[in-house]
Amino acid sequence: MDSRPSAPVGTPVLWEELTWEEIAALVGGGMDMAILPVGATEQHGPHLHVGMDTTAAVAVAHGVSARTGIPVLPALPVGCSLGHTTRWPGTLSLRPETLTRVVCDIAWWLDAAGIRRLLMLNGHVTNWAPLRCALENVRHDLPRMRLALRSIWDISPEVHAAYHADAANFHANRAETALVMAVRPDLVRLERAVDEPDRSADRFFAYTVDRETPTGTVGAPTLATPEEGRALLERCVEDLAAQLRDALRETPPLDPDHPEGTA
Repeated sequence: MDSRPSAPVGTPVLWEELTWEEIAALVGGGMDMAILPVGATEQHGPHLHVGMDTTAAVAVAHGVSARTGIPVLPALPVGCSLGHTTRWPGTLSLRPETLTRVVCDIAWWLDAAGIRRLLMLNGHVTNWAPLRCALENVRHDLPRMRLALRSIWDISPEVHAAYHADAANFHANRAETALVMAVRPDLVRLERAVDEPDRSADRFFAYTVDRETPTGTVGAPTLATPEEGRALLERCVEDLAAQLRDALRETPPLDPDHPEGTA
């Protein structure tokens, strides 16, 4: 993964650490965007903690906030993890419709506070569909609000390639393990890591995780290094921060009241 000069780094703006007056001042000063990290609590093989997806989403969100000043909302630590079944203890899951409703409710309160742009930063694969449903509902119910949905492994082509290098259907793989080694090495039990092939890569149907791997891992976590994790996190943060600097200035392609003009 190539390297580029990093932008100046400040301190993340954390919504839960601000007073209501400080939030009002932030919005009044022109900051109308927030980042909502959406993680999961689910098994990640014998070597990673069950909160790995939340750890990753929060790490990226905080890094981006430090570079852009966009506030980060409290992370949602339980997502839609039904596919991990009850085979491995520790997984917690919401139904898809529950996750959708939670995000819709959060968006309503953000809109009331003057937030008009929301990035849902997803850290777990099967959160994507419920979050997309939330996007559809919110932009219908709150037409002033602009929403975007990004999964951390799809931030850019370079990040996508890193995440999928050892498995298309990755889970607790080399990339995820490396990222945790970079931000919370105390939570990695690398001596317990087991490499597993991507058994679902050539299948037509979707299967629950217990039908794809005996350990909960898919990929090659034994090859992970902290250096690789730091490079991956930096790439995620820098690429997403660049996108969000543009997003803060973005206007709709058309004004619906004047179809031939811009907003």
